[in-house]
Amino acid sequence: MLFKTFSAAVFGIDAYLVDVEVDVGPGQAGIFNVVGLPDIAVKESRERIKSALRNCGFDYPLYQAVTINLAPADIRKEGSAFDLPMALGLLGCQGSFFGKLLDSHIFLGELSLDGRVRPVRGSLSAALAARERGIKNLVVPEANAREAAVVEGIRVFAVKSLPQAADMVNSPESFQPVSVDTAQMLAEGSGYSVDMRDVRGQMSAKRALEVSCAGSHNILLIGPPGAGKTMLAKRIPTILPPMSLDEAIETTRIHSIAGILDDSRGLVGTRPFRSPHHTISDAGLIGGGAIPRPGEVSVGHNGVLFLDELPEFQRNVLEVMRQPLEDGCVTIARAALSVSFPSQFMLAAAMNPCPCGFFGDATRQCNCSPPQIQRYVSKISGPLLDRIDIHIEVPSVKYKELRGNGEIESSAAVRERVMRARQVQLERYRGEKSLYANSQMPPRLVRKFCTLSPEGEKLLESAILRLGLSARAHDRILKVSRTIADLAGAEKVDSTHLSEAIQYRTLDRQVWG
Repeated sequence: MLFKTFSAAVFGIDAYLVDVEVDVGPGQAGIFNVVGLPDIAVKESRERIKSALRNCGFDYPLYQAVTINLAPADIRKEGSAFDLPMALGLLGCQGSFFGKLLDSHIFLGELSLDGRVRPVRGSLSAALAARERGIKNLVVPEANAREAAVVEGIRVFAVKSLPQAADMVNSPESFQPVSVDTAQMLAEGSGYSVDMRDVRGQMSAKRALEVSCAGSHNILLIGPPGAGKTMLAKRIPTILPPMSLDEAIETTRIHSIAGILDDSRGLVGTRPFRSPHHTISDAGLIGGGAIPRPGEVSVGHNGVLFLDELPEFQRNVLEVMRQPLEDGCVTIARAALSVSFPSQFMLAAAMNPCPCGFFGDATRQCNCSPPQIQRYVSKISGPLLDRIDIHIEVPSVKYKELRGNGEIESSAAVRERVMRARQVQLERYRGEKSLYANSQMPPRLVRKFCTLSPEGEKLLESAILRLGLSARAHDRILKVSRTIADLAGAEKVDSTHLSEAIQYRTLDRQVWG
């Protein structure tokens, strides 16, 4: 007898429907074949399914051959999410569903040996795929229900066990779909545990962070150990504009596929802050694997990727970031497939000025020679430095600033100014596709919106010649100056805005050592 159910598999961040065709018939007893390019996890599902059926009191066709086909058969299937639909298909072959068809349901779930349904990755992507295909019902593990229910237009049912899933098929009227309030979920998950009020002193660095967030510019913090570079970087998400629902859904999809989504939340409401260790591999940073998974640059999509101790990262790891920094996406090519992941993140990096960390410090002596300093900084390539718009020095905090009782501006106050500047940019680029911040301006728009007076032209020319900056750095200066003007509410870029932007490039490679 043949019975058919539906499931879904993830490809990149998108999901596609999989037909689960189960056939039980004459043949060698005990044979259980799964075909359709299954990976090891899918092949091992037969043992989980056998035990789950027996331990839940269901019959298993011991004296017949079982063949399960996962179609389309030319795309590799991975993961354990096919356990539940395959088990239900076996029950359907044995007449457990009284002739009912399951063509309006998609099933996802991993089975434990006692029949419980465990969470899986990619439920939100599966819900979106179900809506696109017009399938109205999605059955997922209870832990994945809130995540999938974010998608409007489909009914999401949560199940805890295989018997409960079978009961839902036979008596759907006794089960209620999961309902969530997406606005409330977004509001509940939008709080931060840190604030700019926690940081004393460092007014110039705070100003640089404000400019960086207002235009979505990449930033490099340079200073001695203990100056507060990491502390400042961790507070960047608190001054970025709040997540929109579309951003939250897209970010949640990536986190679900990566397996790091908090099941209790269901929706990512705060901007991601990813801080990988400097021993990370290029595959860990960019993504990879036989069937590619998203890396840190994609997990940080719509948020911040923070690289602490930047020169300590392997050179090849840093160089692979060039594509996502320029394009906002990562394409991972394999012999049989090519997958793209979004990676529109803001890069924040921190480093010491020299190997000992005290070059230029007013209170502690640096023991590094100029060649040592040059070798240390040379670990960061010129092309990568060019892609970082703002380089800011973070000096040691003075005692009086540490112990002072003055009022410190909160993240909320800074975020208000950032949001006003972002609104100006949204209006400016209204007719441009996928363009929302000054850092994304192509050259034609830089020429249009960053026109300079004769005084500004002379100032920029002098800076380019003195610092030996590249053409890319030239455009970055103009973009940053446009952001500074937006923060000031100015329609045109003047020499004041330009001079501040130039100051943020004075730590380029040519002046080190």
